[in-house]
Amino acid sequence: SLSTRHCPWKMNQLPPRSPVASPVSESTNSRVEALDKLSMDSFWLEVENIKQSAEAEQEECSLADVKTQEEGEAEAEWLQDAGLSELLGDTGSDSDNLVLLSTLTRTQAAAVQRRLDTYSRSRRRRNKHPVRDVRDIFGVASPQDTAAEKEESSPDPLWHNLRTSNTQRKTQDYSCTVRNPGKEEVFNMDVAYSEQAAVLLKGSFLSESRKLKDGNALTRFKIPKGRLGVTRIGDLSAQDMKKIPTLALIELTALCDILGFELKRNKAAKLKTTEKRLFGVPLNTLLENDQKLLPNTKVPLLLQALLSCLEKRGLETEGILRVSGSQTRIKSLEQKLERDFYSGLFRWDEVHQNDVSGLLKRFIRELPAPLLTAEYLPAFAAVQNIPDLKQRLQALNLLILILPEPNRNTLKALLEFLSKVVARENNNKMNLWNVSTVMAPNLFMHKGLPNKIPEGKEKQLAEGAADVVRMMIHYQDLLWTVSSFLVAQVRKLNESNSKRYQFCDKRIKNLLRKIHADKDKVEKNQGEPSKIVKVHASLLLKDSLEVHLNNATRVADVLRQFQKNLCQNGWNIVNTVNLLKCNNSMECTNLLLYEVGGNIGEHCLDPDTYLLDLYHINPHAEWIIKQNPSYPRMF
Repeated sequence: SLSTRHCPWKMNQLPPRSPVASPVSESTNSRVEALDKLSMDSFWLEVENIKQSAEAEQEECSLADVKTQEEGEAEAEWLQDAGLSELLGDTGSDSDNLVLLSTLTRTQAAAVQRRLDTYSRSRRRRNKHPVRDVRDIFGVASPQDTAAEKEESSPDPLWHNLRTSNTQRKTQDYSCTVRNPGKEEVFNMDVAYSEQAAVLLKGSFLSESRKLKDGNALTRFKIPKGRLGVTRIGDLSAQDMKKIPTLALIELTALCDILGFELKRNKAAKLKTTEKRLFGVPLNTLLENDQKLLPNTKVPLLLQALLSCLEKRGLETEGILRVSGSQTRIKSLEQKLERDFYSGLFRWDEVHQNDVSGLLKRFIRELPAPLLTAEYLPAFAAVQNIPDLKQRLQALNLLILILPEPNRNTLKALLEFLSKVVARENNNKMNLWNVSTVMAPNLFMHKGLPNKIPEGKEKQLAEGAADVVRMMIHYQDLLWTVSSFLVAQVRKLNESNSKRYQFCDKRIKNLLRKIHADKDKVEKNQGEPSKIVKVHASLLLKDSLEVHLNNATRVADVLRQFQKNLCQNGWNIVNTVNLLKCNNSMECTNLLLYEVGGNIGEHCLDPDTYLLDLYHINPHAEWIIKQNPSYPRMF
């Protein structure tokens, strides 16, 4: 299950090294077996290095136990984190809760209801005041208290199939399953992952599993671009992104429920204060200090400097990341960085590349809380237990969306660098699996976290952690995408909040009736074959651009039309604002079109978005052309 017993392992409890590689399917050749053995040796060597580094500083880097929560506590925390804390009380305004609940899919709503049921039972057992009845929230005629009761009396087919399927799967080992190696598959982000999983329950999971460590065997996934394009992390405004983690948590929980895994989370760790300025400092504190020097800094300046140094001089170094530098030198360099980094006196050109990679790994390990967060590190580690590769990636995508922004941005910077290391494999001899096994201990081992490891499972957990890192490196473009169904839920939240429905009857079905009625009114207007709209570019031109939309008009077309108008009107844009060259064959990669207002805060649009479709979904938005922030401004 996705629980604390699948958490990282003690650093001082290493399993005996086996001279035999981990078992693989008969179809896997000896080259892959040799690669597997070499790679896992790198993993345990890295563990030894971490242990020796900790012992040198007289620190115990074993993992501590977490206090067992009373029944209902985990559910109460979950409801709070899911933005549904008001459901825990006896009175209070329900409008915000009902608005959120109205956006949920069937599987998401079922996940909320199960946790509220469990919390309600725990409250009744402790003879406390009654909590909200689920019938007041979901409009269920006769909800049952437990899944067993539900199965005994008029069972829900979905829940019955879930229980039956899970029972059949428990005896199978799906670790490191690869599906259709080398082929390209569609990764659907239009439909909620939990809903997709529910449909798959009617069939069966892959009957064949192959344990491969060869990067070439990884399945290629393609996100099909719908009419509204693809939304990446960073395309949404900060205001809208704040809604995403809550929705992603509910969806992740629903997905785990369908797959038969229990999602348990650690409590947030209390961070100790430190006198240091760089190493062992919380990410938020680092960024606050860095932003005083460079506003809008999203990744700690020290990490940027470490990665930049390695990219300039270390990518071609054989064994980079795997070959450790001197622990004595690394400790001395850390002290020099603490003293000289912000003054600019630190001499990066005098540092050996292997020492820089040691500093990089030390920076990650020394964070007071894990980069993947104390709360969700067990869930990241347990992704390996999900049978299907696509569903593992779905869970990882949701976990990354749940991460706090500083952690997510820092993780992305690290993974982008690791991809560059893998790209130089021919020179540095570090392939994807090598890099993953070396980095996994640094990401998944952290002091102060649970250490309940089933006996004999250390090797399986180690391989699983490395496989999760491998997926994050290889599939990072996919993982840093905001699913279309989540963006649609954000739109619904914004629409409902702006309308501020008057809830006379506090049953969700009445709310849904109102929302669907309004939706029907909007859909009646969606038959328009064309539309004339105005696109603003206030920072570039005083006048707006009038655009005639039809079913084939895309964002890229509007940007090209804007470029063409500028060139035809004789504007020397290159010399004045360095925006674009008057060459009709060029793509306007330094210009972006934003959707602003209506049912979205601000949304940077995919060039392949069809604008008439977008207009029908958000007719009250403004469209504004802006310069790409990644391009230098010259005005």
